[in-house]
Amino acid sequence: MKSLIEKDSKVRDGQGRRSVTTSRDGKYIRSIIPQGEVTDLAIDATLRAAAPYQKNREGCLAIKIEAQDLRQKVRERKIGNTIVFIVDASGSMGAEARMTAVKGAILTLLMDAYQKRDKVGLIVFKGDRAELLLPPTQSVELARKYTEELPVGGKTPLVHGLTMGLDVIKKEMLKDKCIMPIAVLISDGKANVSMRGGKPVEEAVEAASLYREGHIKSLVIDSEKNFLSFGLAKRISEAMGAKYVKLEELDADAIVRGVGEM
Repeated sequence: MKSLIEKDSKVRDGQGRRSVTTSRDGKYIRSIIPQGEVTDLAIDATLRAAAPYQKNREGCLAIKIEAQDLRQKVRERKIGNTIVFIVDASGSMGAEARMTAVKGAILTLLMDAYQKRDKVGLIVFKGDRAELLLPPTQSVELARKYTEELPVGGKTPLVHGLTMGLDVIKKEMLKDKCIMPIAVLISDGKANVSMRGGKPVEEAVEAASLYREGHIKSLVIDSEKNFLSFGLAKRISEAMGAKYVKLEELDADAIVRGVGEM
C-alpha cells in the first residue's frame, strides 16, 4: 500500500513545524531549477540567472529571458497535526470515565490548536457501528457542542472504529496533503462485533495493520484493568505499528501527555 502521507515536503518536528513545498502555498524562501513545467515563477532568481548572458543574446528587449533561465519558487508553510481519536464507548468497565477523560483531552488540545494549526476529531464505537461525533476541527466551541453528550453502552465494534478512523484521515489528507495525521485509539481491544462475518479480533487486527502500511503515526492507550488482562490492545498496537501506553488511571492530562510525546 502506498504511503498515505507521501509529500513533497521536509518537516521539522515540534511547535512551529514547517513544510517545504513547491506548491503555491506559503512563504517564498528560495528557488530551484525546475524539473518540468514552471508552476510558480521566481522572477528575481530568473533575472539573476539571465543577467550574465545578456551581452551575447540578440533581441530588442531590455532583458532577454530564455528557457534555461527560468527558476521555480520553493515555499515554506506551517503545518499542523490532525489528531483523530478513536474511542471505545462500549459497555466495558469504566466507559463513562473514559469518555469524560477524552472530552477533557480534546478541549485541552484545541485550546492550543490555533497556534500549532492542529485539528482534533472524535470517533466513538459501540453497539454495532462507529460514529464520527466530531469531524476534525480547530474550534473549541464546536468540540464542546458535539461532545456535550457522549453516550456509552453495548458491544465493542472495534473494526468499525478503526475502519472509520482511516477513512477520516484519508479524507483530511485529500483536503491538505501536508497535514501530519495522528490516530489515537483508546480501548481495551476486546472486539466482539464483526464487520465481514469473521472473528472480531482478527478483523480488528487486519484493520489496524492498514495504519502501519499507510505510515500513519498512531498511539494506542490501553484502558484494560490489570485484573482482567487479555493483552488485546497491545496486539492491536503492534499491528498498527503504534506507540503503546497502558494507563492505570485514564484522565485528560495523561491523554494529552501521550499525544504530546508522539
